[in-house]
Amino acid sequence: MKIVTQAGLALTVLGACISAASAKPLSPLENQGREVFRGNSCAACHGAGPGQPGTAALAARDGNKRPAELEKRTDLTDDMVRYFVRHGVANMPAFRKTEITDAQLNALGAYLARNNPDEAGK
Repeated sequence: MKIVTQAGLALTVLGACISAASAKPLSPLENQGREVFRGNSCAACHGAGPGQPGTAALAARDGNKRPAELEKRTDLTDDMVRYFVRHGVANMPAFRKTEITDAQLNALGAYLARNNPDEAGK
């Protein structure tokens, strides 16, 4: 039984490595957006794992229809990200240009919309 467990673990690790290797590399703008997401308060609310209020709220609202983690969503658009960051929604506050600059917001939008096939090449 222990061999099966080790084999299962090996397959899981191999699958994760293949997924990571086949993932499209981030553009410089998307990479900057990832840093904005992780460096501002975005990841504190919308990141992975327990205790993330934004992720929990989206999971409760959407169920299993789509990922609750923003970095995994495939339906976000650059315009949607910009709107919610500047105007806020529900318990999410609006962020002023002194908190997230327009350049940072452009990068954040590109990063979070990168998985949306309709946004590719924009």
